[in-house]
Amino acid sequence: MKKYFSFLLISILFLNCSSDSDSPEENPSDSMYFPPISGTTWETKSMADLGWNESEVQPLLNYLEEKNTKGFIILVNGRIVMENYFNGHNANLPWYWASAGKTLTTATIGIAQQEGLLSINDKVSDFLGIGWTSAPTNKENLITNKHLLSMTSGLDDTFGDGNDPIDLQYKADAGTRWAYHNVFEKLQDVIANASNQTFDSYFTSKLKSKIGMTGSWIESDEFNVYWSTTRSTARFGLLSLNKGKWNSEVIVPEAYMMEAMSTSQTINNSYGYLWWLNGKTNYRLPQTQLQFPGSLIPNGPADMVCGLGKNDQKIYVIPSKKMVVIRLGDVANPDNPTFALSGFDNELWQKINAVIN
Repeated sequence: MKKYFSFLLISILFLNCSSDSDSPEENPSDSMYFPPISGTTWETKSMADLGWNESEVQPLLNYLEEKNTKGFIILVNGRIVMENYFNGHNANLPWYWASAGKTLTTATIGIAQQEGLLSINDKVSDFLGIGWTSAPTNKENLITNKHLLSMTSGLDDTFGDGNDPIDLQYKADAGTRWAYHNVFEKLQDVIANASNQTFDSYFTSKLKSKIGMTGSWIESDEFNVYWSTTRSTARFGLLSLNKGKWNSEVIVPEAYMMEAMSTSQTINNSYGYLWWLNGKTNYRLPQTQLQFPGSLIPNGPADMVCGLGKNDQKIYVIPSKKMVVIRLGDVANPDNPTFALSGFDNELWQKINAVIN
């Protein structure tokens, strides 16, 4: 009898061990992967392993090429599932992020706040001095860093995209009006003054070099625009998917990243800190005070968070699918160029869904 129970105990232990070893949670390809900081090594994942519909891949690629795409990447758990280049582009060529690059400023503000250099609730004038706008001083002093992050500065968006005081006119009290405005770039000056170095220097040492990004900020008209390869854009998307963490290192505080990727005010439910949010009940768009009902991108996952830039630069982060999707290129619909959302977003997700679902 004793031998029988000993045998039974060993059998149970063996079965438990076998069950654990076969568990999908233990599969290394299901864990989150981060590519090395330097070099070109990047693990891949096959569509067959994911159970995707490979017969729908070519229609997606045809659509991307027809819509003037340059670079396209899909990551799942950090691994490359699709990486394609079109229209004379390749993996080594940089392309501009346009307003999708606003999210880089968001992340850098979070780092500076964690280091005690600033608070998002500080007045902008604490760092830039009185008179950085043409608003009355008492109105200018209402504007905080958070108002610039959430596009609720109250400054008049009809004066163009310049950031000289003459271009920054009072329209409404900060926090009472949502309007898409290039004044957010003043946050880069805030970081520079708070850190006693250039914004580019601080950004490079605290963010860019930490996750192996390449690229440069280039002045274009009134804008400071980031240019990088498609893979570098995907690196930032991967950092954002992991709530500011790269491998075991916290680059941007998680609590701040979650705050940045959530509704930031009560006027535009679909806007965080320079991130666009899908799946909300309504949204507003640049250059209008109209409110539109429904989700930003109906065909996209409800929890999707987006960096959206002029001429259809796209960073899509989808936590529920552990997925990042990057699209860089020329404007998809030359007859309807926009600063952010366009009909291309919904059409593209219809094509992506045919592949991944």
